[in-house]
Amino acid sequence: MKDIFEQKNPGFNILGGDSTSGHGGFGVGTINLDNISPIIIDPQEKTATVDFGALHARSQVERRIRFTTNREDSAGGKLYWLVWLMTERGKDGPYYAGAGAAEMVINREKKRGYKILADHVNKMDKALKGKVVLDEMDVESKKILRDFLINHDKGMWERANEELKKQLDV
Repeated sequence: MKDIFEQKNPGFNILGGDSTSGHGGFGVGTINLDNISPIIIDPQEKTATVDFGALHARSQVERRIRFTTNREDSAGGKLYWLVWLMTERGKDGPYYAGAGAAEMVINREKKRGYKILADHVNKMDKALKGKVVLDEMDVESKKILRDFLINHDKGMWERANEELKKQLDV
């Protein structure tokens, strides 16, 4: 898999450039997803994986799964966290700017999963705005995410949003 931060544009963009330049026409109010990356945290396997399929709810772990908002439908399933990570470029270089984590429970045997789509969208929106919302994550998942971010680019971690560092200091 190609390194997410090596790519300038990961290939997905609802609308490129400044779509809200004041003309009031097509594209006003759309969002630009050039700098957001979906990271799937698997606390059981202790892994973090970037999967751009998650932008369309088609990550590897979501494929061939029917999702409901009823947690009981996926009873006995495996917990995953979908972390939306926003990166920005500052005067000192790129940094981790915002992050939001949303829960998924997937039962492969039943081909059923639990997630609340509105929660996923809201967490992505908060990450896009540079906010950090990781408080629902368990300690082990936070450690996995922190280690992944540090190992990926120590400089980006050092320049990261202080709130992100604080929430991942476990």
